[in-house]
Amino acid sequence: MLGLLLSACAMPPAAPVADGSCNAPGAAGVVVGSGVAGDPALPEPSSGFRLGIQPVVARDYLVVSANPLASQAGCDVLRRGGTAVDAAVAVQAVLGLVEPQSSGLGGGGFLLHFDAASGRVVAYDGREQAPAAADGNYLRQIGNGNTAYPLPTPPGASDPRVIFSGVRASGRSIGTPGIVRMLELAHRDNGKLPWRELFADAGRLATDGFRISGRLADAIAASRANLLADAEATAYFYGPSPDHAAKPLGTLMKNPAYRETLRAIADGGADALHRGPIARAIVDKIGATVGSGPNAVALTPGLTTLADLANYRAIRREPVCSSYRKHWVCGMPPPSSGGIAVAQILGILENHRLAEYPPQSIDANGGKPAPMAVHLISEAQRLAYADRARYVADTDFVPLPGGSPAALLDKDYLRERARLIRPDRSIGVAPAGKFAGWTAQGRSDAEGVGTTHVSIVDRYGNAVALTSSIEGSMGSYRMTNGFLLNNELTDFSIAPSDADGPIANRVGPGKRPRSSMAPTLVFAKAADGSRGPLVMATGSPGGASIIQFVSKTLIGVLDWGLDAQQATAMVNFGSSNTATTTLGGEHPNVDAAASGANDSLVKGLRALGHQVSVAAQSSGTATIVRGTAGQSKALVGGVDPRREGLALGD
Repeated sequence: MLGLLLSACAMPPAAPVADGSCNAPGAAGVVVGSGVAGDPALPEPSSGFRLGIQPVVARDYLVVSANPLASQAGCDVLRRGGTAVDAAVAVQAVLGLVEPQSSGLGGGGFLLHFDAASGRVVAYDGREQAPAAADGNYLRQIGNGNTAYPLPTPPGASDPRVIFSGVRASGRSIGTPGIVRMLELAHRDNGKLPWRELFADAGRLATDGFRISGRLADAIAASRANLLADAEATAYFYGPSPDHAAKPLGTLMKNPAYRETLRAIADGGADALHRGPIARAIVDKIGATVGSGPNAVALTPGLTTLADLANYRAIRREPVCSSYRKHWVCGMPPPSSGGIAVAQILGILENHRLAEYPPQSIDANGGKPAPMAVHLISEAQRLAYADRARYVADTDFVPLPGGSPAALLDKDYLRERARLIRPDRSIGVAPAGKFAGWTAQGRSDAEGVGTTHVSIVDRYGNAVALTSSIEGSMGSYRMTNGFLLNNELTDFSIAPSDADGPIANRVGPGKRPRSSMAPTLVFAKAADGSRGPLVMATGSPGGASIIQFVSKTLIGVLDWGLDAQQATAMVNFGSSNTATTTLGGEHPNVDAAASGANDSLVKGLRALGHQVSVAAQSSGTATIVRGTAGQSKALVGGVDPRREGLALGD
């Protein structure tokens, strides 16, 4: 039996565990919310970096998630013979409890599934929807007779950050949730264990309690003013009146309301959330005109109805698959921009010899990227983000150029785009590509960061890459039946048009906001050029930066031969097509002092004309790579040192 290297902290240095079969976190010294060395205590917008994490090696099955308790639940399902989708259901149920700031029953997500028996890859779309009553001005004015921004935006506000914050806390930001419908559909297609059994671990934790982790503790503290507008959120996350102090790290949290919601879903499926009393409670919360908590601010109600919830459908879609050197890379199609953007970045970089610019001084954390590599990759990202901002939205409403991803991913088109990259100077801000017969349209860059990712491979060879979200940390700050509601509609452009024309990602009735979520599966290229065996599963949270985090990880494995942990841990870098190139200053291989003035990578990029930021970056990448252990085939897992993740397997 292959030993399991626990990567989760608390007992440095990480060491092999004799019995590697889904070891309980406590048995391995991993105590969530313990406050001991290695227990992260940073809020959602920030990043830390755990040192000493080693790759996790497993023989037949492996799960990597953002929280040890969630990984434990998924691994237990895999141990009992469950499929990757079975495990994903169990993991998401736990994440919604222990990591409510990032995802949950009140949000949505995207799931990419590989069926080993048939070789088929299916993309499952559980993205939230705008209500049927939404129009292009839904996020920017209270109504046709009142052009003020939705409350609680202060009257006369002009700062975009203030406007966004107010719209987010209004009912207008909340989309019709889709995560449970999506998981139900994926389970119907690919599950093995009974649906109702998959919520047992989450239900037990809700009943017996779990300790608040560092990230959750600081998210509770950071969102206090907004969460105090909601009575249920106030009672759950804060102490009694009059102080309503934020519950600190290590507090034992019990959530009986969440347990009852899980019981209803376990017994009645997604209908329990989309019809009946829970649906009624969701609609009432969205439609509130005043806060129910001690901070009883006036609120603009959303227009979601019971019919919106009842009519919501998860969708099977064709994945976006494209070749990259010796591999095939598959990702999510619209309404996510992640699959297209990652494929464009790789397609542009095929025209450059990245293997000639590997990281320097490679260590367990991926070494230090070479300046030319960061230059080429960030320039390719600028070009991809330019197209994303112009062309990518919910294709059920706004078609892509040519009517499919093919035009944006055409090798000749990407070769032309690659020619815009200068070896000696940054583009700065790249232009979008042009397509014959395509009318001008505006651009949209909006996106929040409250998201999570799970990668799973089961004993049957099936794989899942699942990215789920409630949008910003703590979503819309509204809680019902033990879970938070999303603010995903703020991923739409607040304005329906700009000087260049209508914006593809404008709000519309029943429309799904564009996302950057990029769950990704990689396959070897067979001798005949077709898709061969599974090589890799990865993905990350991080808002629009997800595309950068995922492309960096893919290149680390496919071009530079890094293992799953090295590629995941490697310095985050890239650009979303602003003049700034970002380098994650939280990484131990980046000297962030004095804005990076003494760092060789920063100096190399500035010499090429890059404006460089060394602000910390909060990725949460979870990666599984098929490899070897000795003479045996193995699964190798990598967790992001910037969050609380853990890999567990057999």
